[in-house]
Amino acid sequence: MSADNRATPAGATAAEPPAARASGTGAPTDRAQYGLAAVLAVIGVWTVVDSTGLGPGFADQVVRPAAFGYVIGSGLVLLALLLAVATARGDRAEGEAGEDVDLATGTDWRTLAGLAGVLVATVALIDWLGWAVVGALLFAGAATVLGNRHWVRNLLIGAVLSVGSWYGFYVGLGIPIPAGVLDGIL
Repeated sequence: MSADNRATPAGATAAEPPAARASGTGAPTDRAQYGLAAVLAVIGVWTVVDSTGLGPGFADQVVRPAAFGYVIGSGLVLLALLLAVATARGDRAEGEAGEDVDLATGTDWRTLAGLAGVLVATVALIDWLGWAVVGALLFAGAATVLGNRHWVRNLLIGAVLSVGSWYGFYVGLGIPIPAGVLDGIL
C-alpha cells in the first residue's frame, strides 16, 4: 500500500487538496467566506451594542431609534451564521454564466464615476434642497448614468419615490428628514 493511498479517505483521490477532501465537494473550501462571515458578525454585534446607547427619541415616535439598530444588527449576525454554515457544508455559488454581462470586458469607469458623482451631489445638496428634490435627482441621475434616456419619466418616478419616502419617514415614523427648499410646502 502506497503512502498516498493511506492518506486519503475512501472515495477521495490523492490528487485532491486536503481542503477539497474536508468539504466533500471536490472543490477547495473558500476560506474567504469565513472572513466575510466574521466581518458581518462583528458589524452586527457592534450595531446591536451601539444601539443600546441611543436616546429614547421623541415622545410621539411609534418606533424608537434603537429598534432599527437591533433589527439590522440581528439580521447581520443571522446572515453571518448562515454564511458560515453554508461555507462549512461546502456550498458554493454558481459562477456567472455571463448571460447579459460580457466577462471579457473590464470595469466601465465612466459609469462608475458618474454614479459616484450622483452620490456626491446627493450628499452635498441634501441639506439645501431637501430629500424630496435630491431623491428625485438621485433616482433620475442614477438611471440616466446607467443608460436610461427617458429623463422626464426618470424625474417623475424619482419624485414620486422621494416624496413618498419623505412622508413615510416624517409622518409615518416621525423621523425628520430635511425638506430643504420645500419646507412649508410638504
